[in-house]
Amino acid sequence: YEYDYGGMPVTFDPLQGEPSIFSFRARMEPATIYHVAQPGGCPLECSCVIHWPTAVYCDSRGLQDVPILLSPQTNYLYLQNNHIKSLPQGVFQNSTQIRWLILDKNELTNKQVGEGVLAGLEQLENLYLNVNNFTEVPTSLPGSLRQLRLAYNNISHIPAGAFSKLENLTLLLLHGNRIKTIGEGKLNALTSLVRLDLSHNQLTEFPQGLSPTLQQLHLFNNSLVGLPPNALAGFDGLQYLRLAHNRLTNENLPLNIFNVSSLLELDLSYNHLTSIPVVSERLQYLYLQANQIQAFNMTSFCRTVSIVDHSHLRLLRLDGNRLRYSDLPSDWVLCLRAIDHLYV
Repeated sequence: YEYDYGGMPVTFDPLQGEPSIFSFRARMEPATIYHVAQPGGCPLECSCVIHWPTAVYCDSRGLQDVPILLSPQTNYLYLQNNHIKSLPQGVFQNSTQIRWLILDKNELTNKQVGEGVLAGLEQLENLYLNVNNFTEVPTSLPGSLRQLRLAYNNISHIPAGAFSKLENLTLLLLHGNRIKTIGEGKLNALTSLVRLDLSHNQLTEFPQGLSPTLQQLHLFNNSLVGLPPNALAGFDGLQYLRLAHNRLTNENLPLNIFNVSSLLELDLSYNHLTSIPVVSERLQYLYLQANQIQAFNMTSFCRTVSIVDHSHLRLLRLDGNRLRYSDLPSDWVLCLRAIDHLYV
């Protein structure tokens, strides 16, 4: 598999499944490519492959505009790595069946996206707008969306109602922007969200109104000092929480904030912690390197120790703290009996 700009794995099989978001160049035999000049076929600026007659590849062509003469049957439109600056009204009026629209690495701005252009794509499920010039989240997005990628833009603002119709959205990537705060209610409509990435922003407060359906929450490389008492309450399915490279201190973290039974991985590395926070005994991966921790507290991992009661940690990183291996109590192995990797 390969990875898109949002870090999500993308499978590629020339015989079945949905087409890759990447260019087919050097991955397809020349005989599988066809060009059709007449209307309703393949635009001259693009290439099409026999395996997926509903896919149109126009990536990396130096295009400044979306090609005309797109087939009404187009489901997958690949326009990444061009110089497209605008999406004027009517640009997709003959191609309303688009399911995947990839516009990564272009020069789009909010002002140059026509009102309702994207809302008219009522079958659209995956929208890629990474690495453009947006300064706020685009509005009037179709309710059919399941994945929205807006990483590495210049976004500092989320307009009220921007996500109001996106109750089916499961993935939202907003990392690599300039977001400082997310106002109350801005995310409330995202009731199906599974993965939210707000890393590499300028957040000073934990976002409010997150959906309890979340399984992955990425907030690393921000400016968080602490978390409110009920920040993780009700997240019964949360498995991955990444808070590395913030300014977290023990004084600004409620005592049992990370004692969430569903968590599998917790990353608190590169913060300002002086003691190990209490975590769930079900946790499997804990990253605490590069803090200021001075003591190994067994009760942070195990409230009781018995044949059935012990920590399920497989990896624990404590390197880069004020601890030595000799500082660990002699009976730590009884609590951390499942450990595979311990770094001190």
